[in-house]
Amino acid sequence: MNFTTIIEPFRIHSVEPLAILSEAARREAIRDSHYNLFDLPSRLVTIDLLTDSGTGAMSRDQWAALQHGDESYAGSPSWEIFRNAVSELFPYKHLIPTHQGRAAERILFSLLGGPDKIIPSNTHFDTTRANIEFTGAQAIDLVIAEGKDTQSNHPFKGNIDLDALRSLLQGSGPGTVPVVMLTVTNNSGGGQPVSLANIRSTKEICQQFGVPLFLDACRFAENAWFIRSREAGQQDRTVVDIVREMASYADGMTMSAKKDPMGNIGGWLAVNDDDLAEQARSMLILTEGFPTYGGLAGRDLEAIAVGLREAVNHDYLNYRITSTKYLGEALASAGIPVVQPIGGHAVYLDARALLPHIPPLEFPGQAAAVALYEIGGVRGCEIGSVMFGRQPDGSERPAALELVRLAIPRRTYTQSHIDYVIEVGEELVRRAPALVGYRITNGATTLRHFTAQFQPITD
Repeated sequence: MNFTTIIEPFRIHSVEPLAILSEAARREAIRDSHYNLFDLPSRLVTIDLLTDSGTGAMSRDQWAALQHGDESYAGSPSWEIFRNAVSELFPYKHLIPTHQGRAAERILFSLLGGPDKIIPSNTHFDTTRANIEFTGAQAIDLVIAEGKDTQSNHPFKGNIDLDALRSLLQGSGPGTVPVVMLTVTNNSGGGQPVSLANIRSTKEICQQFGVPLFLDACRFAENAWFIRSREAGQQDRTVVDIVREMASYADGMTMSAKKDPMGNIGGWLAVNDDDLAEQARSMLILTEGFPTYGGLAGRDLEAIAVGLREAVNHDYLNYRITSTKYLGEALASAGIPVVQPIGGHAVYLDARALLPHIPPLEFPGQAAAVALYEIGGVRGCEIGSVMFGRQPDGSERPAALELVRLAIPRRTYTQSHIDYVIEVGEELVRRAPALVGYRITNGATTLRHFTAQFQPITD
């Protein structure tokens, strides 16, 4: 018999306390943090949806794997266990571990980027774009038109625009485009998946022009689940089979193991090209560590190996996607415009639609994110003109979307926690007309959203 209630496919083994503060205390805390949610001490947060990166709960078997970790500098058996687990899903020729995903990006783009280079993607996320631009290269987003429409119900809004990609490659000189990236799922665009057909067609275009295709694959399992759920002809396949096919169309990948692989830390770069791998390993040794640990402890390598197996479990993925959808649909019913359809790892509030009275360069996403914390201690993350508005030349330009991401840590919160977030969202709707914009009083030139300081615009 099929039941309508989708339960968590686990039970709680240990607990940690949550902060329950008064609204006055929260207002003081966010003011002391210069209205930057990243600067807010986590001990003052009730429900932390800032990110799903490294914030999930590890399983019993992952904790056991930590005790099995071997910390030998070279040739650790933990490396072999990690390598075998990755190769089961992503059988690339060379595997280069790193301490997290942005380290893999830095190595890759330091080798392939540079002035006059163009690196297209469906949508680059913040650290990917920053690592590309740091080399002097240009990061170009080519998501399909539906991906720019928050209310479009296209099932694969993360798809790259194939015509735009072909046109870019046709109009670029030899060597100008060193790699094409596909982010799965598309984080900046609302956690939207990329179809198997789109990945396959992207590979065909790349082959035509002799350009390698790489996956930014940190949410690979969620993307594969959406393919299985939404794409014709995929319903009877296992997630593992779909992941392997996704990987087969790419020449390499970057990974933050802090997302779908269930790690608290870690990542990797994987490639098929021998020369690129040799250069990458040399840089790895210089900046990260020996090639069999890459900045990670052996215990972390073992925890990731277990997490990879758990991440592709169908019961887990059904619970994961269904619970995120539950939050998104409830917030939409409460009157909050959210990116449709609901993504995998997060619900994205459309701050531009919620707060039309706040201009984009007064950061409506930041206003909504601050309000969520003040109202109920819920910490989210602005993904809009704070994160993407500053251009490489220092000018300001409104981002394509003004979003607030509520990222759901894996296996961390129960339905009652999510119901509480929904109530906070309902109060946000009531207060929305009175919210004001923000100005940046101090901000770095790169990745400013992590450290910027804000003041509300009250004059």
